[in-house]
Amino acid sequence: SLFDSPAERYLKARQSVQRFTVTQLGKCCSGTERNLRRYVVHSYNFFLFPSTLGVADVEFALSASSIQFLSHYGFDYNKFLKDGIPYMNEVQEKILSQHLVAGSWKVSSALDRDVLKKAIDEVTCWIAAAEEEETMILQDLSGYQVFGVQLILRQALQNVWTQPLGDKVMVKKVSPQNRRLLENSPYDYCQKEFILLSARGFTNLFQTLVKAKKPLVGHNMLMDLMHLHDKFYKPLPESYEEFKRNIHSLFPVLIDTKTVTKSIWKKCPFPRVCNLLEVYAVLCSSNLNPEDPACPVIALASDCSRYAEKKSPHEAGYDAFLCGSVLLKSAHLLLCKSTDDAVEADPSFSRYLTVLAEYLNKVNFIRGGVSSINFSGEDAPCQHPPLLVVHVRGWPGLNERQIYQEFKAVCRFDVRWLSKNQFILLSNKFKDVRRVLRDYKDHPHLRVSVYRHWRHSPRVNCLLQVSGIVALWSLLAFVLGGAPCCSF
Repeated sequence: SLFDSPAERYLKARQSVQRFTVTQLGKCCSGTERNLRRYVVHSYNFFLFPSTLGVADVEFALSASSIQFLSHYGFDYNKFLKDGIPYMNEVQEKILSQHLVAGSWKVSSALDRDVLKKAIDEVTCWIAAAEEEETMILQDLSGYQVFGVQLILRQALQNVWTQPLGDKVMVKKVSPQNRRLLENSPYDYCQKEFILLSARGFTNLFQTLVKAKKPLVGHNMLMDLMHLHDKFYKPLPESYEEFKRNIHSLFPVLIDTKTVTKSIWKKCPFPRVCNLLEVYAVLCSSNLNPEDPACPVIALASDCSRYAEKKSPHEAGYDAFLCGSVLLKSAHLLLCKSTDDAVEADPSFSRYLTVLAEYLNKVNFIRGGVSSINFSGEDAPCQHPPLLVVHVRGWPGLNERQIYQEFKAVCRFDVRWLSKNQFILLSNKFKDVRRVLRDYKDHPHLRVSVYRHWRHSPRVNCLLQVSGIVALWSLLAFVLGGAPCCSF
């Protein structure tokens, strides 16, 4: 809603982020060759799935329209479900760590429980007749099953030792003395630290990115930042300001290419396109960017050539590649506009960052009173065209939806109920406000005017009415009571 402040929008989006999961994440990094204008790009695509090792089973929602949309663009749900890399945030990791120390962890997956039960039955039957130092191999284990079967066997049987062998586990019958020596070995891959390393999964890479403190680039990236915070760092706080501080601490330099390209619309003859692929296509077109010897050349690395051969819109790795390309081309375009002289032959990335300085840490805010959220300071005050108030006459029972449909034919407004027969209209375009005031000037049922707080606010009207009643009663009391008589 256009009525949302950034803090209100955050609280709405927070509820969504907490319900849904991340299915795929793309990362694209680049470096320059000796020729500074040539950027060699490495683009990666990660399928993710919540960690199932722990004490709580993660629940998440899927929307039918999103599944349909991703399926249309070839999303591989089998990879997501079967091969997704696990992840967890700091709170989940702390809980798992405590339960591993206490030996009270449990397997939340029904599939894993069935596999582990079968493996334990095999070991129980084998160990009764086995000799000391004799071994057996447990087959067909995967993921956390390799850790789970070892933890359960070691906890239940004091005369066995286990060792992972890829997707198998070797079980050895040992003496209690030998067991104690093995438990203190630094080469035991079933120690708490190794289990946590595996359970963290993609979170390990996230923590590496945080430590690197490199600029983080995204396109319309508010929801992306919220998911990064919630899934890999900590559950999203209720406080909007705390969320901003946390993100700025994790990623001190943010660049939202949506914010950058919105500015280019105003400064350059840039067609107003919507999605990231269209923005990329426009910036690569010869009409907007004629032959320029200093323009950055973006080349995919030899081991990432799939995206050079085929477009894969809405695949995370490909979108990351598009995002980085849009950033470089936008920065070069702004650099050309900011100087009257010819751009130097090989402008460095630091030069591009200089021309992008006014956009740093400004993340696009969709349909709101501010154009962007400032992650390194206070947000700008909300700025809207004037509010309009619609007074309904002779049209009983009208609701917000019907008012919206009425004005939708002219232009788009957000509608909010004000009082019994009054509604507020809010637009993000001044021309729409002028058009409605003009077109509805003589409407038989709807009187449209500019909203004045002192005149239209129900609270102000209520206060004026109460003040008027109090003043009237005071006056009546004075008149009826009369002045006191004096006698000598």
